[in-house]
Amino acid sequence: MRYAENWAQLAKFCTVGGSGYAINLIVFAICTQLLGMYHLAAAVVAFLVAVTNNFWWNRHWTFAAADGRAHFQALRFLLVALVAFLLAVAALDLLVTVGHVEPVVAQAASTALIATPVNFIGNKMWVFRLAREPLKHGGALG
Repeated sequence: MRYAENWAQLAKFCTVGGSGYAINLIVFAICTQLLGMYHLAAAVVAFLVAVTNNFWWNRHWTFAAADGRAHFQALRFLLVALVAFLLAVAALDLLVTVGHVEPVVAQAASTALIATPVNFIGNKMWVFRLAREPLKHGGALG
């Protein structure tokens, strides 16, 4: 984070993440409050909608990696997002079932505090890095 470019990317990532966060919470609230879905099922639906939004914007704007192979980026992006999602959904479930936190508040907290940092680090260091830098040592994972 010593370089201005990293801070600019973080700002863009947070802007994209903010839109995905809003989309996630709106879809989650609709699923739980209007459709009566269980909080974990609603979290999956909200994740799928938000992750699609976030991939497109991060690929084209945040990391300017549209010249990379979209299918490889999408697969890596989804893998990072799934790891972040699984960590966040575990926290969501604990907050709801053990902490008795209202589901939308628990979703907001787990997404902001767990999913966001995991996603930024994974996307910057692994998903979209490959579009800008050649692999070193010939390794497939960089």
